[in-house]
Amino acid sequence: MAGGGVLPLGLAPPMWYHRDLSRAAAEELLARAGRDGSFLVRDSESVSGAYALCVLFQKHVHTYRILPDEEGFLAVQTSQGVQPKRFKTLPELVLLYLQPSQGLVSTLLYPVDREESALSDDRDYSDGEDEKPPPTPPPAANGLSTISHEYLKGSYALDLEAVKQGACALPHLNKTLVSSCKRLNGEVDKVLSGLEILSKVFDQQSAFMVSKMIQQSVNQGGDQELENLVTKLAILKDLLSSIEKKALKALQEMSLTSPCSLPPLSTRQSKAIPVQAFEVKLDGCLAELAKIGKSQKHTLSVDVEGGRLVVMKKVKDSQEDWTPFTHDKIRQLIKSQRVQNKLGIVFEKEKDKTQRKDFIFASAKKREAFCQLLQLMKNKHSNQDEPDMISIFIGTWNMGSVPAPKAMSSWVLCRGLGKTLDEMTVTIPHDLYVFGTQENSMCDREWVESIRAGLKDQTDLEYKPIAVQTLWNIKIAVLVKPEHENRISHVGVSSVKTGIANTLGNKGAVGVSFMFNGTSFGFVNCHLTSGNEKIARRNQNYLDILRLLSLGDKQLSSFDISLRFTHLFWLGDLNYRLDMDIQEILNYINRKEFDPLLKVDQLNLEREKNKVFLRFVEEEISYPPTYRYERGSRDTYVWQKQKATGVVCKAIVFVIFSRCVVSGCTDDIVTSDHSPVFATFEVGVTSQFVSKKGLPKTSEQAYIEFESIEAIVKTASRTKFFIEFYSTCLEEFKKSYENDTQSSDNVNFLRVGWSNKQLTTLKPLLSEIEYLQDQHLLLTVKSLDGYESYGECVLALKSMIGSTPQQFHTYLSHRGEETGNIRGSMRVRVPSERMGTRERLYEWISVDKDDAGGPKGKSTLLPRSGHEYVKSSCLYSERHCVFPLGLCCAPADVRCGDVCLEAGRRRAASP
Repeated sequence: MAGGGVLPLGLAPPMWYHRDLSRAAAEELLARAGRDGSFLVRDSESVSGAYALCVLFQKHVHTYRILPDEEGFLAVQTSQGVQPKRFKTLPELVLLYLQPSQGLVSTLLYPVDREESALSDDRDYSDGEDEKPPPTPPPAANGLSTISHEYLKGSYALDLEAVKQGACALPHLNKTLVSSCKRLNGEVDKVLSGLEILSKVFDQQSAFMVSKMIQQSVNQGGDQELENLVTKLAILKDLLSSIEKKALKALQEMSLTSPCSLPPLSTRQSKAIPVQAFEVKLDGCLAELAKIGKSQKHTLSVDVEGGRLVVMKKVKDSQEDWTPFTHDKIRQLIKSQRVQNKLGIVFEKEKDKTQRKDFIFASAKKREAFCQLLQLMKNKHSNQDEPDMISIFIGTWNMGSVPAPKAMSSWVLCRGLGKTLDEMTVTIPHDLYVFGTQENSMCDREWVESIRAGLKDQTDLEYKPIAVQTLWNIKIAVLVKPEHENRISHVGVSSVKTGIANTLGNKGAVGVSFMFNGTSFGFVNCHLTSGNEKIARRNQNYLDILRLLSLGDKQLSSFDISLRFTHLFWLGDLNYRLDMDIQEILNYINRKEFDPLLKVDQLNLEREKNKVFLRFVEEEISYPPTYRYERGSRDTYVWQKQKATGVVCKAIVFVIFSRCVVSGCTDDIVTSDHSPVFATFEVGVTSQFVSKKGLPKTSEQAYIEFESIEAIVKTASRTKFFIEFYSTCLEEFKKSYENDTQSSDNVNFLRVGWSNKQLTTLKPLLSEIEYLQDQHLLLTVKSLDGYESYGECVLALKSMIGSTPQQFHTYLSHRGEETGNIRGSMRVRVPSERMGTRERLYEWISVDKDDAGGPKGKSTLLPRSGHEYVKSSCLYSERHCVFPLGLCCAPADVRCGDVCLEAGRRRAASP
């Protein structure tokens, strides 16, 4: 780390040296100092082991790079041809530049110290959650080390005295050995009991000895118990070494005399989904429906296994008229945003025409269940080799240092309070399950096996663990359906400590990343600092995790993790509280009024200030706080130990734009003072692209061209800037020339611009539109003086494809903070022969923002081409409007937040 060997050993660092200070924070400190010649030295953000010397002059901050050479000497970077001056330590270097006329914009005059703040208090305790130290993970050994030490510290002296008096046994040592091997004795008994049946079938002689030893194990102690254990180990050794040979011999003899009569092993297959029927009403004016002789009541029957939807309606004399539609004739589902239980279905009626009908369901939950079943039917009967949409379960739970109960079905089935699943769809298995826990005292293997067993009971599937990561008692486990196991690659794990002095892991985060075919996923589970007053420290915990968690593509290490993935999910116990009198909180909870609580939610207030979770989105909160309950009950909150203000903390799952299906908490798991929280999401994925068009007929290829770019960056510096472009669709990253325009109307902001001449044309690896519409560009604006980033963003190529330039405008952020904005004009030019594309399942369900369908009560017949245009419009409506701010998260113990950067990128790229 920077600063390790270039500061005097044994001495406190100089007041002007700031380890881990960001560029933006350094500029703020110097601006507050306000005097020409104010300076500080910080670690470089761009080069490990390097530094940045920041000097204030005429209200502008000037940054000089201090780089180490091969011999470890330090020097300020100079213009080409100028001999640099070399120093062994930072204080020696600064001492020279305290002298006038050394080539800097100003002599170093006033060192700037870091301001004292709440962050200087690294203690992480308060309100009861951290009153006792976190329990240590269970030891791998059986306690022999501790017991042996106790014997050597005391009991051995008693044995020594007995030997001096002529004793031939060591009773105290024997007692020590028996105590130490008690666990081993029990495990051996379990193994022998399990092998007893096999031995009775294949080895009668061993079976007699095994049965005898098991009987003798009862009510034995002292010398006899230890001798018995040694005998059992000998029998177990002989049995294990011979049972396979004896079984083989017995089976060979049986095969010669008669067919094998051993009972077949029972195999459990995945449950078939039964036909589900939904009672609905055709949307429209009752008078109009009667006039044209149509019944308002209909039944929609979904046959997932058969791949068809049957629409039935009542006609005269109690007869039914029914019309079947196969899965490929259902062109689109269009959800009404204004009427939550209304759904438009577009059917293919004729060769080139479609028909839309709008139905009213009994509830929004029934509409959601219907959409899930139809989506599952589409997936099951698709002619595509690879899925383009998957479902994900996210769960987070602070277990309170108590092992999980055996019955946790309500958690994985999303039963309880809040936005839950309809009983018709509750048992449909998800493609991915992600479990984040805090204060989990179970060992990793035991925890994962308990999860797998629970999933097997509910789904009849053997889910495969992708990755498990642990930091003390903070854990994350990701499991996948067996059919998807080979679609997972590039698995990575990481952790960040944010406990006392950022060195202890009682608080912090764990993360997992991987590729699902061509789509990148990231999952972060965190446990932040507790305490009602520790808001600033929780904010800093989040920023440290965002910056230090090492996940995803290493080529994108200059971007924080919120920009590295197509989909990023953030979950955990964030410990933000409700700033309100506890009695008021309880009154609102009893009345199920949660909106007033959200207005005093510390996390919401910090997000409104853009301090944390920049551009993350929450689901509507519809269940009570999940902490702090009395253990064993969910009727009473425990708050008497706390101060008079509310301390109902938050655990969250955050999401942007991925479709959140449910979010809520259980109400029947009571072992902890927290309740488990759940959320499920439907997420678009892409496959590894393989062109089906063969070699191009011409040499023409796709290209990405920028007309102009303008950025406004938050800085007091007046240096020059350039832009770096990163993407998986580029062979390597590219960068622009320095900006050719620059102006400032505010001392703290700088406007910089690049014309077409300064911007390079980018050439993707492949030219097919089907490939390019799933790609994104990551941009970072860097300074020429320090090569450090002043802001990053991401742009989706999909809305930029065309023959004419398209406008884009989005925010810049760096280290989790908003640092400006960027706008420009660009186009993605695709050769005409490479323009073919296909329907994606994640485009199949869309949202009708203003319900601008056909006239109510009438079936609208549309040309196929017109329908395709409508569908495209609905796709953008879905990405912008279906998941508005406030859509994907929970209140109390979980905040649902999947940062779906694909959608975020598309949003950023839209004019």
